[in-house]
Amino acid sequence: MKHLKIVFFLLTVSLFGFLKSFGQTDIADTTIHVPMFFFSYSYQVPGGDLADRFGNNSSAGGGFQWKTNTNWIFGVELNYIFGTEIKIEDELMGNLRTGSGQIIDQAGNFGIVNNYERGYFASFKFGKVIPVLSPNPNSGILLTGSIGYLQHKIRIEVTDNNIPQLQDDYKRGYDRLAGGITLSQFVGYIFFSNSKLANFYGGFEFTEAFAKPKRKVNFDTLLPDPVSKRFDLFMGIRLGWMIPLMRRMPEKVYYY
Repeated sequence: MKHLKIVFFLLTVSLFGFLKSFGQTDIADTTIHVPMFFFSYSYQVPGGDLADRFGNNSSAGGGFQWKTNTNWIFGVELNYIFGTEIKIEDELMGNLRTGSGQIIDQAGNFGIVNNYERGYFASFKFGKVIPVLSPNPNSGILLTGSIGYLQHKIRIEVTDNNIPQLQDDYKRGYDRLAGGITLSQFVGYIFFSNSKLANFYGGFEFTEAFAKPKRKVNFDTLLPDPVSKRFDLFMGIRLGWMIPLMRRMPEKVYYY
C-alpha cells in the first residue's frame, strides 16, 4: 500500500510539472490541453459478493487530471466509500451476543454498537472525450477507464467505548476487511462552458474489485472468510465538478 501512495504522489507531481508549459486559447472553437482538479459524488448499488454483505452506498472524492489537445484524459483519483446498511449485522459478533442478540458492556448493561460500511478506491484513470452534441470541441461524450486498489470493511463503533471485547485491535477480528486490484469504467457527458465558469460531468460508473479477505480468521466464527476470492461490484451514477487551471489569454491592444 505504501508503494501505491508513492506512485500516486509522483504521478500527481509530474502532472503539476506540465502547468508552466500550458498556454491558453479560446475554448469555444479550439481543442485545448488543460490540467484540472475535480470533485465527485456517486450513489452506488452493490453486486457480486459485495451484495451479500452491504446495501447501497455512497462514494465521494476527487483528484487531478489532464485533458490533452487531442481530447485524451489522464489522471489520478481517490474516492471514499461509505454506507449504513450491513446485511450480515445479525450474525456479526455472534460469539459476544446474548440470547436476545445484545452485547454486554463492562458495567453489565447492554452496550450500544453501530456498524457501517467504509472503504476507499485509489486509481489511475484514462479516457477520451468525443465532441458530439457539445457547444465546443472540448465537451461531449466521456469514456474513461480506471485501474487501482479498492478496500472495504465493516466499521464498528461502540458508544462510550465500554465493551472490552471490541476495543483496539479486537475490532479487527470482526471487521471483514477485504481489498484487491480493481477496474472501473465510466460512460457519460463532460461539459466545459465557453465562459469557463461551469465545468462538470455526469454519467454511469461500473466498478469490479477482485478482492481477498485481509484477516486470517474471523473471531466470531473462528474460521477464515468462506469466500477466499471475492468478486465485488459497484454500479452507480457519478456527478462531478471540475476546476480547470487555465492561464489567462493576454489582453489585446489596439493601436489607432
